[in-house]
Amino acid sequence: MITQEEENKLLDRILAGDRQAYALLVDKHKSFAFTIALKVLDNRVEAEEAAQDAFIKAFQYLKNFNRQARFSTWLYRITFNTAISYKRKHKPVFQSAEKTIIPQTGLAEHELEQHDKLQFVHKAMQALNEADRLALQLFYLNELSLDEVAAVTAQNANTVKVRVHRARQRLAEELKRILKEEALTL
Repeated sequence: MITQEEENKLLDRILAGDRQAYALLVDKHKSFAFTIALKVLDNRVEAEEAAQDAFIKAFQYLKNFNRQARFSTWLYRITFNTAISYKRKHKPVFQSAEKTIIPQTGLAEHELEQHDKLQFVHKAMQALNEADRLALQLFYLNELSLDEVAAVTAQNANTVKVRVHRARQRLAEELKRILKEEALTL
């Protein structure tokens, strides 16, 4: 983990024209920026484009960056906003269920059970609104603190705490609904 002082020195080098320093900064944050974009867009190609655009925007506006905050928080906010813009521009394309190809795999029973659990959780997460889904993913999957999630989503930490709690309850209710429907079809 890079300290605030080291980060500021790196930013000074970038502002002085050192492109290698920016490459280091991009390399340090690229996977998390991509993860945020992917969580919002649910499309790898668009997420890659959104993350790249976010890095370009960050570079363009770096001289305006307020160094009282962490660069990562600022970058993730730019990434989140860029991904939201992409989502608004591109409407989802739906595929017919009849044309969907389901791959046949030789997974063991335990692996199939794990796969089923993940599918149910994924389906339930998709039923949540975008803000709830992102809050849960940042807090639980990316293991950010409530303050970090608040900074990324530009919300108060207490608001994020309530959102995560309520989103977790909605997720549990959605899982119950999905599993009940699944049980009825057996």
